[in-house]
Amino acid sequence: MTTITEMDRKILRALMEDGRQPNTQLAETVGLSPSQCWQRVRRLEEAGIIAGYHARLNQELMGVPEIVLVEITLERNEGYQLEQIGQTLAELPEVLEMHVTSGEFDLFIKIAVSGTRGYEEFLKNKLYRISGIRHSRSIFSLRCFKNEMSYVPHG
Repeated sequence: MTTITEMDRKILRALMEDGRQPNTQLAETVGLSPSQCWQRVRRLEEAGIIAGYHARLNQELMGVPEIVLVEITLERNEGYQLEQIGQTLAELPEVLEMHVTSGEFDLFIKIAVSGTRGYEEFLKNKLYRISGIRHSRSIFSLRCFKNEMSYVPHG
């Protein structure tokens, strides 16, 4: 396991703000030489702490502005495998996130759709065609106050 220093945390926070910034700018932001900064970033990447770099898309401009949170309950007595259903859901492009949960329902997914009609199409043509799903309950997100991929805990 890689030890994460306070300097590593500074680098990670700066990369979360702008993952495309040049190494020289990142080094200046965190107070390191460019070579020291580059070495630390490489070490964090190799250790898997930095799992990748992503572009955050504007879902509204992409034509799928509605976010729907869906709770899914699976059939219990017919031998359906959570892994199979999870993989099937993960392959659907509308599914942005998927979590196995504890409590009343088994899976929680976050999807992007084009309004109620888009959601109806997703239900009819995709979700309801997956064997082993007993019940789903939907919640439309009215507004998002925060949308982060991860966070850097304090050391």
